[in-house]
Amino acid sequence: MKKITLISLLVFCQTIFSASKITETEKLAATCKVWGFLKYYHPKVAGGGVDWDKQLLEKLPEIEKAQTQEAFSLILENWIDDLGPIKEIAPIAIPKDVEYFDKNFDLSWIKSNKLFSKKLSNKLKFIENNRFLGEQFYVGTAENAGNISLKNESYKHPDFTNKNSKLRMIFMYWNLIEYFFPDKYLMGQKWDTTLEKAIPLVIQSDNQDDFYLTMKKLVSRIDDSHTEFFIYSSSKTSKIKRYFPAHGKIIDDKLVVTEILGDSLAQADDIKIGDIVTKINDKTIKEIILENRDLICASNEPKYLEKLVNTILLSNSDTVKVEFFKNGKYITKEMTWFNYHDSHRNEFKKGAQKKPEKFKLLDHNIGYVNMGVIKPKHIPDMIAVLKSTKAIVFDMRNYPNGTFKEIAEFINPQEKKFAIYTHPDLSYPGKFKWSSGTTIGFDNKDYYKGKVIVLLNEKSQSQAEWTAMCFQTSGHTTIIGSQTAGADGNVSEFDFEGFHTLFSGIGVFYPDKRETQRIGIVPDIEVKPTIQGIQEGKDEVLDRALTFIETGK
Repeated sequence: MKKITLISLLVFCQTIFSASKITETEKLAATCKVWGFLKYYHPKVAGGGVDWDKQLLEKLPEIEKAQTQEAFSLILENWIDDLGPIKEIAPIAIPKDVEYFDKNFDLSWIKSNKLFSKKLSNKLKFIENNRFLGEQFYVGTAENAGNISLKNESYKHPDFTNKNSKLRMIFMYWNLIEYFFPDKYLMGQKWDTTLEKAIPLVIQSDNQDDFYLTMKKLVSRIDDSHTEFFIYSSSKTSKIKRYFPAHGKIIDDKLVVTEILGDSLAQADDIKIGDIVTKINDKTIKEIILENRDLICASNEPKYLEKLVNTILLSNSDTVKVEFFKNGKYITKEMTWFNYHDSHRNEFKKGAQKKPEKFKLLDHNIGYVNMGVIKPKHIPDMIAVLKSTKAIVFDMRNYPNGTFKEIAEFINPQEKKFAIYTHPDLSYPGKFKWSSGTTIGFDNKDYYKGKVIVLLNEKSQSQAEWTAMCFQTSGHTTIIGSQTAGADGNVSEFDFEGFHTLFSGIGVFYPDKRETQRIGIVPDIEVKPTIQGIQEGKDEVLDRALTFIETGK
């Protein structure tokens, strides 16, 4: 009986000891959260009273040695205590005119993290309730726009041979998104999970290229079409980019040529609009789609594919193996691609500058406006020519030039609100405040009374989506096309020594609080181009709009 009791006791003790052991990733993920929280909440840290990066680098070796939950928590408790006492100011009153948007806000980990002692959790909760209310040392907001900007950060490369130096940069970026990215709650993968997956990869990266590739994968998980991640080359002589002499669109896992950028270069390889590219350097388009998912950030699938085309159609090699499907046969060519800045630059420039008319009168008294070309100074002439038409098609499958106000006043009978926003609250990091929104128009008896048609697709991003929202207030606007980019509003940009990145800076909603991020502007009539239509030289979206104008269907 004594033997059985002894064995049971040993098993129990081993179980307790095993349960208290913690992994490196668990420790580092928890440290990242605490460090970021204190950075924006603790009065001494958020006010700039300490070198917070330096303190992290000093604490990480201690944290690495901690083998149990108790030892880990004690390090963090002592770290907080060493920062000095915090003046108790709770409860902090919320201004009566502030309405919070809380879908991004989550500090539940303070109480729920299994690595934290009750004492540590209580200390963190006290800091939240008595948080810093002055001017943040590390972040600010852009004047008027309200999106986030950085201050007093280290923009230099980390030491790529030092694990902790690399972790510091990852911690910085992760917390920037955690507290100030307005659309965090819409990510396909939880941001906590992204951190846990990134930490081992960061530790394993042992040079500049590997580290920034890991960061690029981290950044791509925020699922925001505004977001790009440009890596500055580590080599002294950056590689020259070579370009396919045409542009295209991915349809049904095939790349279809939609525009010729260099006439003579395309002719040399017999490339025509409607040609189908099936492989690049022996990889199918479907394989290329799959292998780039962790490297390109987009709000939705159509925008991902549109961004991917730019990746597919450039190379670091002069010669590229391309497989086409033409006339019922597969044809492989060893193509020579050229640089925009070499002797063929005029060919590319010529193709890129073939801009269509700003506006024109189509058959059957229908107006057409190219929103990517027309500017505010052209609007009076446009109104004069098109005001008596039965319909105007505003083609916004592009990026507009700030013409929303003049056109919206022309098509709107009265003033209407068309968008509201969420902005970060620096006095309560992680929370966002609703704005009063934006209105357009005035009491206008002479407003345009014909049909208003807006054409949209995945190229319609940000200002294009916002302008479409603006035009929808007319009450006689029909959206025709396909899903837009799903990234509205302004952007926050960050330029570091090794990379440049950006993300959507504010949340953009309809006045009834319907979301636009990731969803985009939903078309009233969905139309997508087909391979056959492109090959036949048709604009199927415009054709569908003209049919709707004539039939109402």
